[in-house]
Amino acid sequence: MSRSSSSPADATHRPSPATPGPVTADDLARAVGLAVDLLHTAPASAWDGGRAGSLEWDCWETVEHLSDDLFAYAVQLGPRTPPLDREVPFVWQARRPGGPANAVHADRAAGPAGLLQTLEACGALLVAMVRTTPPQARAHHVFGVSDPEGFAAMGIVETVVHTHDLAAGLGLDWEPPAEVCARVLARLFPDVLVGADPWSTLLWATGRLALPGRPRRTTWCWDGTVRS
Repeated sequence: MSRSSSSPADATHRPSPATPGPVTADDLARAVGLAVDLLHTAPASAWDGGRAGSLEWDCWETVEHLSDDLFAYAVQLGPRTPPLDREVPFVWQARRPGGPANAVHADRAAGPAGLLQTLEACGALLVAMVRTTPPQARAHHVFGVSDPEGFAAMGIVETVVHTHDLAAGLGLDWEPPAEVCARVLARLFPDVLVGADPWSTLLWATGRLALPGRPRRTTWCWDGTVRS
């Protein structure tokens, strides 16, 4: 999701009156840790080519894409003067037509355990950058120039939503912490009401499901700009 563009998010919900607090590096570390722990429970045979939920990618490719998102956000914050108008110029390449364009690829010979180690390592890079980058720093993202908190929130969305995709493909049950979902919704989807079930709301906001009276989104994006 990090290098794609979509139509602006439609404000079909009223803004939430609640203020759940800032997104933190601890929230990101928690989300990545829970996702990695869950994915380790999938049998090795489950990784053999099955699609990740509604995505066109298989589960292995989706973990590589998620790892790459976390890596890309970390390096975007890395330069002493982060670019505000472009991405740090790594080369992103797909390994097959229709596959995700990544700078990060896991060694297939290392198996699922190695793949998940790659994910955990990329998550740790972003956690470290969020912890150590001054809060006044700004860096480019296609959905708005953002700050370290914004990149943490983006990393959490990538992690929890793509783990939802992976759980569907691997036959697992996944539900991230509601309070983390609520904080991410408030940071990146300020026009979306955080109701009694923040996780379902986040899945709706990212086009994964329909809610009662709310059809499934076919286009969406978040607002990564810095909150005043």
